[in-house]
Amino acid sequence: MLTRENARQGPIGTGRPGPVDTGRGRRSPFAIVTESLSSTTAVTKVAGGRYRGTVDDSWNLRPLPQGGVVTALALRAMGDHLDDSGQELRVLHTSFVAQVTSGPVTVDVELLRRGRSMSHLRAEVTNPGAARGHITTGIFGSSRTGFAFTDLRPPDNVPLPGACRSFRQPPPPGAELFPPTPFWDRQVEGRTVVGHAPWDEYVPERAEHVIWYRFDRAPMLDDGSMDPLALVVLADTMPGAVAEKVGRKDRAWFAPSVDLTVHILDRCRSPWVLAHNRARFAGDGYASADNALWDCGVDGSAPPRLVAYATQLFLFSFGS
Repeated sequence: MLTRENARQGPIGTGRPGPVDTGRGRRSPFAIVTESLSSTTAVTKVAGGRYRGTVDDSWNLRPLPQGGVVTALALRAMGDHLDDSGQELRVLHTSFVAQVTSGPVTVDVELLRRGRSMSHLRAEVTNPGAARGHITTGIFGSSRTGFAFTDLRPPDNVPLPGACRSFRQPPPPGAELFPPTPFWDRQVEGRTVVGHAPWDEYVPERAEHVIWYRFDRAPMLDDGSMDPLALVVLADTMPGAVAEKVGRKDRAWFAPSVDLTVHILDRCRSPWVLAHNRARFAGDGYASADNALWDCGVDGSAPPRLVAYATQLFLFSFGS
C-alpha cells in the first residue's frame, strides 16, 4: 500500500537525460543484509492449504511492506498448492482488506477449481493473530491456440536507463529531504523517463509517469526469464501518476491501495522493465490508474514487448 511519498518513489528526477548517481556514495540507514524476492516469498507448507512465510522488512515502504510483495508471496503458495507445471499464472486480483506487516505470516490457500487447462485459487495472507489480511485470487492456465497482437503503444523516444536520473540520486542542496525507505533503497531502483521530483516547480499537465525499474538482485530463472512474480511487484507502483498530475501540495496526502489486478502476458527476459503508469480518473476520494510493463531487451534498446498490464483503485487520505 502506497503513500504519497513512496508513490513518488522518494527523490524522482526530472526525466531529462543527465548525470546519474545510483546512490553508492550515500550511507544507507538500513542494514546491508537484504532478502531477495525469491527468499522473501518462500513458503513452507504446514498442512493442507496452510503455509507459513516471512516478509523481510527490507521490502517495507512507509511503514508497511509493499503490497505487491505480499501478493507475490500469496501467489507462490498458490503455485505450490496447485503443483501443475503446465499451468502458468495468467491473472490475479488482490483486495487489501486489512494491513499485513513485515515478519511472520500465514497463507491459507483454497483451490476453487482445478481444470485440465485452467485452475482458480484463492489465498489470504495474515499476520499471526490477525482476523484478516490481503486476499488474492489467482488464475493459472496452460498455453492455447488463438490470435496474437499488441494494440497498445509503448512510450515514444525513451532514453536508455543509463541516461535517466536514479531515484537514489541525492536531491539538490536546499531541497526537501525524503527519508529513504528500504524498498527503494535496497530492493528496487527506479530511473525517471517522464515525471518530476517533489521539489520541482512545474505546471502539471498529464497524469502520467514513465519509469525504468530493476531489482538490486534480479530474480532471474534458469531459463533466462524473470520470475513473473517480480512483475507483480513492479506493477504495484501507480499513485505516482496522480502526484504528477496534481503537482506540489502544501498538505501531505497519501494513497492507500484498495485493490490490485495484474495480467501476466509474456515472459520478461531483461533485468530492466519499463513501466508506463497513467491515472485515468480521480474523484469522490478515489483514483483509478493503470500500469503497462514493457521488456525492452537487456540494455533497453530492443523493440518493446508488453509483458504485463495492471490496474488499481486507491483512495486519498490527507495528513493534518
